Amino acid sequence: MSYKENYPSRLLEDAVEAISSLPGVGRRSALRLALHLLKQPEENVHHFAQAIVNLRDDVRYCRQCRMIADEDVCSICADRSRDHNIICVVESVRDVMSIENTGQYHGVYHVLGGIISPINGIGPSDLTIRELVQRVAAMVGDVPTTPDMTDVSPDAAATQPEIILALSGDVEGETTSFYIYRQLSGYNVKVTSLARGLGFGDDLEYADSLTLGRSIAARQPFNP
Repeated sequence: MSYKENYPSRLLEDAVEAISSLPGVGRRSALRLALHLLKQPEENVHHFAQAIVNLRDDVRYCRQCRMIADEDVCSICADRSRDHNIICVVESVRDVMSIENTGQYHGVYHVLGGIISPINGIGPSDLTIRELVQRVAAMVGDVPTTPDMTDVSPDAAATQPEIILALSGDVEGETTSFYIYRQLSGYNVKVTSLARGLGFGDDLEYADSLTLGRSIAARQPFNP
């Protein structure tokens, strides 16, 4: 049975409708949140609303890794103390945050924006796989080096680049990893994957930091 409510105000109903459009928020919870906001000082609510507007209107995506950023290049890609010769390929921004929380990884990232899923109409062209291949080509010298890579130290540039496929262990994640592996097969790079301390089908987002950190530290060559 669906939840019904008679609203004393169209404004309240509109607010409930908007809040309940968020994932995991039902109409009962949305009503509680809307009534809670009504009790808050006006400036607090305006600050809350403006933060959401600013997020939607002003957020950028790093031109190199596609991570959420305030500038054209994210803080991770701009950090020259990190190993730019290692790229960890992940599905989403949440995965970057999960890996960063382990404190076990000091390379850079590439955010695909999803995984290949024919049933959901998501193919390779819908992801940033082409951009990843271009980054790898630049790293091994097949195309001119991009401006963001010019100040990487000569010692780091001399080592063989490594691409870590840190995708979920379900069928779609494995399919995406295999596709990327095939796309990179013509380049002189080492392709590795997370050690399977993570169970089949596990998402990085829900893995505890200790398990995820060990999976990164014990990564192994990718075996298609």
